[in-house]
Formats: sequence, structure tokens, C-alpha cells
Amino acid sequence: MLRFVSQVSVAYTRASFTGVNRGEIKPNTQLMPVMTRLLRYYNRETFAELFKIAAPMMVSQGAFAVMIFTDRLFMAQIDPTHMAAALGGGVALFFSICFFSGLFGYANALTAQYLGARELHKCSKVVTQGLLMVVASIPFLACIAFFVADVFVRMGHESAFAELEKTYYLWLMWGAPITLAKVVFSSYFAGIGRTRLVMICDVCGLLLNVPLCYAMVFGHLGFPALGIIGAALSTIVATFFALLLFVGCYLAKEHRRVYHVAESLVFHAGIMKRFVRLGLPAGTELILNVAAFNLFLLMFQGYGITEAAAAAIVFNWDILCFVPMVGLNIGVVSLIGRFVGARDMQRTSEVIFAAFVMALTYSGSIAIIYSVFRFPLVGVFAPPEGDFSAILSLAGFMMIGLSSYVMADATIQVAGGVLRGAGDTQWLMYASTSTHWVALCAQFYLIRVAEWGPRASWIAFVAMLFSIAILFAWRLWDGRWKEEERLLAVMAE
Repeated sequence: MLRFVSQVSVAYTRASFTGVNRGEIKPNTQLMPVMTRLLRYYNRETFAELFKIAAPMMVSQGAFAVMIFTDRLFMAQIDPTHMAAALGGGVALFFSICFFSGLFGYANALTAQYLGARELHKCSKVVTQGLLMVVASIPFLACIAFFVADVFVRMGHESAFAELEKTYYLWLMWGAPITLAKVVFSSYFAGIGRTRLVMICDVCGLLLNVPLCYAMVFGHLGFPALGIIGAALSTIVATFFALLLFVGCYLAKEHRRVYHVAESLVFHAGIMKRFVRLGLPAGTELILNVAAFNLFLLMFQGYGITEAAAAAIVFNWDILCFVPMVGLNIGVVSLIGRFVGARDMQRTSEVIFAAFVMALTYSGSIAIIYSVFRFPLVGVFAPPEGDFSAILSLAGFMMIGLSSYVMADATIQVAGGVLRGAGDTQWLMYASTSTHWVALCAQFYLIRVAEWGPRASWIAFVAMLFSIAILFAWRLWDGRWKEEERLLAVMAE
């Protein structure tokens, strides 16, 4: 299966590299060997630039993954119910803020496009428009929290389990505006290529979160043993600390001078319209996809504590691979946005080639590790007492599925980053959400109607990810996203 994904990825990567140079198509070169044609898009400078931008973002997103991983690991030391509750509550939180996160995160592409067009004075204005929207989102976040808080009971979860999920979720929702403001700043700095700064701020937040989480959960350093509440509180405090670091760097003297920060603190109708027009499909795509995933997860957890705990373990390992790929995605969005703004389409092809080499190498290595060492990796989450055999068996099976789809995930992140950086957000919204919701309907049939069991449900989930990878492959192959008329429409205010 891994070999199949590699072949598909190479095939549509080759199709994406149609020899665009100054917006023109080069003559047909079908007789050239495949590797020769691909190597035409190898550019050491582009590889180095993408790595310079993406590597810190991979570390930054990895820090976020470790933060979540740590919360669930500490919860596992209490019991499997607490660990599963941290997963359910955490996914519910992400669902509640993901529309806004997707919308505000488009500051990355906007800033990169203005940077490529050498309109530096507009880069900082993107931040102001983003922060205005964060403030406007607070009443909506409160309404969402009110309605989502009781979803755990309505999905048939056991009362004690549902109460833990609700508690974790509501505490995290208090910190949602802080998280969203941090998204605006981190996306801005990624857009102007200062991803090392993003990495430093996020890692500092992680270094505060891990010991603070341990102290608050288990009651050390003068803190009472707060359990799952302590895990949520430590996350909020660490996020706020990272936000303060971002604000300090944003207001630094040299940065204020280069990006005209003092003149940016105003409402700008043109930039706000672009932000909403291009970011709205990104936010809509994210919330609909996360809603589908959340409903699938809640249905899957409805099988019982064994299945819920197994899912929590597998998705914990999944996130350690997936989130760094999100970092690469952010780097791709930044560079593609910059070269689209500069109309340098040759460089966009070089970025695509470099991104696929990095993504498939990384994810392929992870796939081998997860497959070979699946049972020891699952065993990391074994509680001190109690029978863990049923959870180990099911989670071990699910780790095989995880090993098979990590390269498809990497393909999705690279292709999605290219299309998002080029402003093709509307197509992404339609394609990705339709696939997710068709798959959700299939999951409802498998879980609630046919009652085929968790293993069949998991196989269907893996198949969905391969379908999305192939669909995104076709869009890159098609090449409509880089037509001049589309790019002019993307840049228009």
C-alpha cells in the first residue's frame, strides 16, 4: 500500500511539473526519462529555502503535538477513561474553534503574497484585520460552547466519561480567544518567512506547559491535584505565555520600522475583504472536515471504553506524525504564496518538487517505525494497573492502518499547501468536505446500521484518506490553479 501511495504521488507530482516558465508551457518531453524530467525541478536554493522555513514550523507544530500528547499521557496515568476524555474533549474544542482557526490562519498566505508583491506596508495590516476578527468571534465562541457542551451525553457516552469530556472542553474554551490571537501572529510571522521566531515562541510555551501540566494534574509544587482540569489550565497558561512572546517580537523596534506597524493599526476594507473572501472557504473547509471527523470519533467511541482508549492511543501517535506535516504545509503555503505574488511560476514548481521529497521521505520513515514497533508504542499508554490486553490488540491493529495512511496524509498536506498558497481555497473546500461527509455517511452505516465492528470502521477511515490524496493529486495534475486569470483574481482587493 505504501508503494501504491508513492507511485500515485510521483505520478501527479510529475504532472504538476509541466515545465511552467514565465507562465508558458514547455514542449512535450514524454520521451525523457521520468527521473530526468523530475530533476529539472531540483533547485538546491529552493530546497534550502523551503527547509529553512518549514523545519522550524515542523518543530513548532511538533511542540503543539507534544503538548497534546503530554496531556493524554498524564491522563493515562490516572486511568483509560481520563485519557479517552482528553481526546474527546480536545477534538470537541478543535471543532469549536477550527472555523476561526482556518480563517485567521490564512494570514500566512495573505502576508506571503504581499511580501512577494513587495507591499510590505500591507503585511502588518493583515495582523490588525485578524485581531479585529478575533475580538468579533468571542460571542460566537460562547454560543458554540453552550451548544457543544452537552454533545457527549447525546452521543451515548457513559455519564462519568461524558462529564470528564465536558469539563476538559469547557475549561479549554475559556482560552480559545488566546489561542486564536496566537494563530494570527504565528501565521503572520510564517508568511514573512520568520518561522524560526515562531518555533522559539512555541517551544518556550511547551517548556512551560509540560512541568506545569504535571504539577497541576498530580498536585506538585504547591498546586492541588486538579486532574483533567489541571491539564486544561496548564495549556491555557502556556498558550498565553507564547502569545506574549509573539506580541513582544511584533512590537520590536526594527520590525516596527520595516513593516510599518505604527501605520497598520487601522481597519483596511480592501485587505479585510481579501482576508474574508479567501479565508472563509479555508475556515469552512476546516470546520466541516473536523465536524465529520468529530462525529466519526464520537460514534467510534460509542463502541465502548476499549475502543475509545484504543482510538486515543492511535491518534496520539498519529498526531506526532501529522502535526509536523502541518508545519511543512505552512512552509509550502508561505513560499507558494510568495512566488505567486511575485509571478515566479518556475519557483512554485521547484517548491512542489522539494516539498514532496521532504514529505514522502519523512512519512515513509514514520510508516516503517509505526508498523514494526506498533505494540511497544501502544504499550507506552498502558496504565499501572488493570487488564490492557483488549486495548493493546485493537490499537495494534489500528496502528497498521495508521502506518499505511501516513504517506497519503503527507501527500494531502503538500498538495493542499500548494493550492491554498495559490488561493485555490474554494475548490479545496468543495472537494475535501464532500469526501469527508460521504465517508461519514458510510461510517454511520457501518457503525450504527450494519454494526460491523471497530475494525471495519477503521478500514473505511483509512480508505477515505487515500481517496482525498488521489483527489488532490488530480487537482495538481489539472493545473487550473496556476492560470493567470485565477491568480489575478486571487490578488485583487
